Amino acid sequence: MSGDGDLVIETTGLRKEFRTRRGRRVVAVDDLDLAVRAGGVHGFLGPNGSGKTTTVRMLLGLARASRGRMHLLGEPVPQRLPTVMSRIGAVVEQPKFVPSFSGRKNLSLLARTVGAPSSAVADAIAQVGLEGREKERFKGYSLGMKQRLAIAATLLKSPQLLILDEPTNGLDPAGIRDIRTMIGRLGDTGVTVLLSSHILAEVQQVCDSVTIIGNGRMLATGTVDELVGEQAVRMYSVLVADPAAAADVLTRAEFAVTRDGDRLTVEGTDPTATSLGEQISRTLAVNRIYLRELRPMHADLESVFLQLTHDDSLRSGRPAPRSDAQP
Repeated sequence: MSGDGDLVIETTGLRKEFRTRRGRRVVAVDDLDLAVRAGGVHGFLGPNGSGKTTTVRMLLGLARASRGRMHLLGEPVPQRLPTVMSRIGAVVEQPKFVPSFSGRKNLSLLARTVGAPSSAVADAIAQVGLEGREKERFKGYSLGMKQRLAIAATLLKSPQLLILDEPTNGLDPAGIRDIRTMIGRLGDTGVTVLLSSHILAEVQQVCDSVTIIGNGRMLATGTVDELVGEQAVRMYSVLVADPAAAADVLTRAEFAVTRDGDRLTVEGTDPTATSLGEQISRTLAVNRIYLRELRPMHADLESVFLQLTHDDSLRSGRPAPRSDAQP
């Protein structure tokens, strides 16, 4: 049994290795310790190929772990997975719906299969915002509507834990916004949602807490505010009388400088350096350029993510990911 009853997902030393056809060993998940507390939306954030889907598949018994321990809702899995699956909903792969049946009829068939009452169908339709469209044939649904119906199918059994793997893949900005809003509402109802995603805006706008992984390893975990607050200030807004001269001095001192009118944005290039503001002030002062304003530009989740994954790529020798933040 898990040592912490508040955790709905817990992994310890979770590892997954593959062998390529040429016999090369690939580590997809590398000793991952993941802890998700009950309630709200927890973002599972990482670049494509970072091990998110592999982790989700191991939790759900769709892939076998090489080593490590896993618990869902306090029960060890995969050993006790059959006893907890009635309390877990998951959208990992697109469910198979009958194209010629309406959304409601598809859900009604699934409800009978899982032993859910008929009232659960209407409740699920309402929760995902498909009222008025539930009588239309599934084959006429947009991709966003199909994804909503997939989530509705998982809600038929009133799950305590909902696991969503990249639920907005392939959707247009409007579809992304609709799914994001729906996930936020679900988190507010008391369902714990694990949202696996590589889209920064999706995570920052709906998640209460987040775990960031890269190359299968844990990079950071905590609330969004905690992660942003832990990130050192690496960028300052600078205002001086002669911005051109200041930009020249700072550039020669190996700061990254961009100019917007009279204001400069100055970024440190040494990730191990501290007191960036003092460095900027001292560099300008010895060149007889004096500050009118020096203002720290605090990090957001995107800057934290990019810094963590960039640093991790330097350690691993793999290319750093680009930002895929979307509206």
